[in-house]
Amino acid sequence: MALWRSVRGLPQFWRLLELRTASQFGDGLLQAGLAGGLLFNTERAAGPWELVAAFAVLYLPYSVLGPFAGALLDRWDRRSVLIGANAARLVLVLCIAALLASGADDYAILFGALIANGFTRFVSSGLSAALPDVVPRGQVVTMNSVATATGGAGAFAGAAFMLASRSLLGADDLGSAAIIVIVVIPVSLALWLSVRFPRHVLGPKESARAIHGSVAYAVATGWLHGARTVLAVRTVAATLAGLATHRMVLGINSMLVFVMVRHGDAQSVAGFGTAALFFFVTGIGAFLANAITPSAVGRWGRYRTANGALLLAAGIQLLGLGLQLPMMVLCGFLLGTAGQVVKLCADTAMQIDVDDALRGHMFAVQDALFWMSFIVALTAAAWVIPADGHLSGLVLAGSAVYLLGLAMHAGVAGRRQAPS
Repeated sequence: MALWRSVRGLPQFWRLLELRTASQFGDGLLQAGLAGGLLFNTERAAGPWELVAAFAVLYLPYSVLGPFAGALLDRWDRRSVLIGANAARLVLVLCIAALLASGADDYAILFGALIANGFTRFVSSGLSAALPDVVPRGQVVTMNSVATATGGAGAFAGAAFMLASRSLLGADDLGSAAIIVIVVIPVSLALWLSVRFPRHVLGPKESARAIHGSVAYAVATGWLHGARTVLAVRTVAATLAGLATHRMVLGINSMLVFVMVRHGDAQSVAGFGTAALFFFVTGIGAFLANAITPSAVGRWGRYRTANGALLLAAGIQLLGLGLQLPMMVLCGFLLGTAGQVVKLCADTAMQIDVDDALRGHMFAVQDALFWMSFIVALTAAAWVIPADGHLSGLVLAGSAVYLLGLAMHAGVAGRRQAPS
């Protein structure tokens, strides 16, 4: 009840929660709809390299360009950026649905999804960067967990709604297109909620650290300023290193589950529920982390909390050595919890330890690192994975990657440089 009163006592933060929930519901519905429409479609076939291609086309271009565009979050009124990005998402969702309905080539659909995804990531980075502008500094850790949990629940609900709709509308191109059309509703709501914010309430605030010069200059140097800030703030560099290793392991495990499911049911669509379950329980684990992280950080500090999460993750990963799908799903749940603890520590470092004038840069860099790490690991796994997906060496490699992340986090941050 005390937390509820605290949230309701911050009206602009409450609006931010509403916007995040609507936006991520639409994103969860869109991403699940695309996965069903392209990877588990009765009219299309997909293997390991199709999975890599789908993620690469969707996320790599924005991962490269995002930190350039992220400079705009520290240059323009973030409210205006959110309005423009959500309006663009609305148009693009309709284009993707039209492409699916017409039976267009996979890459034409992925190209449209790539642009829509870029605007979605832009919205996500903007919301994270704006949070400290509507929340008192002493409540940032707690409210960041609340915001992440709320957004994660929205994405989870969107993906679950997609599964229910799929059973009614069908698993072919027309059914997939109908599901994508439904995304218009939450995206329209997100656009309306963006308009409701007063001007300039979401930042950025004037600061001596602001990047001056033309807009073109700010965008062109976005990666540079973002990278410089990461290197200058040890708490950010350390937790981003740990987060990158978690995303790499998630990429490895995702490939293992995908190939095992496809090998077990080569007729394509029946395995979609199992693959979706893996990502669902991973999301539930992440949701749990949102509840426990504030208490853990309050007791042990960000440094020891992130170290403990990475060490636990290295041990949990070994539970999957038998390559049994039920155990892989359990690992997904537990690793989702551990990985989200590390991510929340990274978010808090960027929200507290980085000046508002550079915070948009930071979240764009984090988003880029988030997906680059995942796709690199996914690609490496695709090179070596056998047709049945049974390669325990990949599980061992995942545990070793977590230990590498622990070493980097512990070495870069250090107790004296990592405030609670």
